[in-house]
Amino acid sequence: MKLSDLSPAEGSTKVAKRKGRGIGTGNGKTGGRGHKGQKARSGGGVRVGFEGGQMPLARRIPKRGFNNIFAKPLDAINVSMLNRFEDGSVVDADALKAAGILSSCKYGVKILGNGEIEKKLTVRASAFSEVAKQKIEAAGGKAEVI
Repeated sequence: MKLSDLSPAEGSTKVAKRKGRGIGTGNGKTGGRGHKGQKARSGGGVRVGFEGGQMPLARRIPKRGFNNIFAKPLDAINVSMLNRFEDGSVVDADALKAAGILSSCKYGVKILGNGEIEKKLTVRASAFSEVAKQKIEAAGGKAEVI
């Protein structure tokens, strides 16, 4: 194979629309922009959220609460999901991924208390709810915060 033999995968590239190249193309003259107006001009158009001078929706609606844009959301797992593991095993994010319970674990795992747990497990997670911690310890296991 030579460099000259390389080509992109079939269907991965498209030919660009050539504007203003004659009436037969369907994109000649005004080039799909219509006649006159702000959007017909070079560099024309309005910014995102602009409503022609009317107070934009994002400013009309009252703001409530606080949304932390730097928050690192944890993946939540219920204690009932931990029953798949062998008795006495150590359960962490990698084990949950291997079992197919988690698809990805970007920032960590929080164990929630929904359901029951019958196995004695050592669970290592970023956070536990109080109920989850009590249920794991009541089953004879350990809840370790990492």
